[in-house]
Amino acid sequence: MTLIRCVRSFSFAVVVAAVVCFGADRGCALVDLDRLSERQIVDVKELITRLSPFITAREQEGTLPTLTFESLYARLGKKDRTILSVFRHLPAKKIGVKIPFRGMATGGKGMILVKGQIVKAKDRPEAKEIAPQYLPIIVYDYYQVMMGDMEKSIGRRLYVESGYRSSAHQLYLFIFYLKNHGYSIRETVKYVALPGYSEHGDPRHQAIDFINEKGINGEDDPKEFEDLPEYRWLVKNAGKYGFELSYPKDSKDGLTYEPWHWRFTKNIP
Repeated sequence: MTLIRCVRSFSFAVVVAAVVCFGADRGCALVDLDRLSERQIVDVKELITRLSPFITAREQEGTLPTLTFESLYARLGKKDRTILSVFRHLPAKKIGVKIPFRGMATGGKGMILVKGQIVKAKDRPEAKEIAPQYLPIIVYDYYQVMMGDMEKSIGRRLYVESGYRSSAHQLYLFIFYLKNHGYSIRETVKYVALPGYSEHGDPRHQAIDFINEKGINGEDDPKEFEDLPEYRWLVKNAGKYGFELSYPKDSKDGLTYEPWHWRFTKNIP
């Protein structure tokens, strides 16, 4: 069975065993799900290089979490816009995505800005400020109560390293992190959600990625976070405040274990 899509001059072909087509200017070359071609890897690297200054600026000014597709596409030429569109429209189920589609997140409404969070830089003595984050107001309120009780109990708290995230930001992250997974689409979807599938973009089930005051977030080694007293406290108590671990070790959704990633579960009107 074959699914064919055309994105203007950029041919996009999906086959059950292999996916996608980059580079109309060089002819159509199918992309193996397990690894982009060397030419396609160059294209992705160049795209990230062109976007990085813009992404950094948005992060510093605190507007990255609410980035729109229009803003992301606006500063790019036709070739780069087409590459973004290819990854934006990947057929999730055909490449092994088991988590539910949550809808495209186009910018947060009813959000509170979380800023001024200071943690240590991991393995370094200096401190750093986490980039501004956004959370739905009710999620922020429960988070604050939970952290207040954690401090009373064990004298520690966790900080919001990543809260609400628009689908345009999620698209950038998916392409950016291809390099960490051998430029394999099949592997990357195990670690990074496709746009529209991330709990970070679903205010009704808002996810928070936690980091502790020493800069430990578990992303390099999940056991580092798992061994924290803060994590053990969460396991015992987070449910009282409406939070649960999204991707435990026995998860059947195809995503890897993420002890730092907790979603809000209370019903939001």
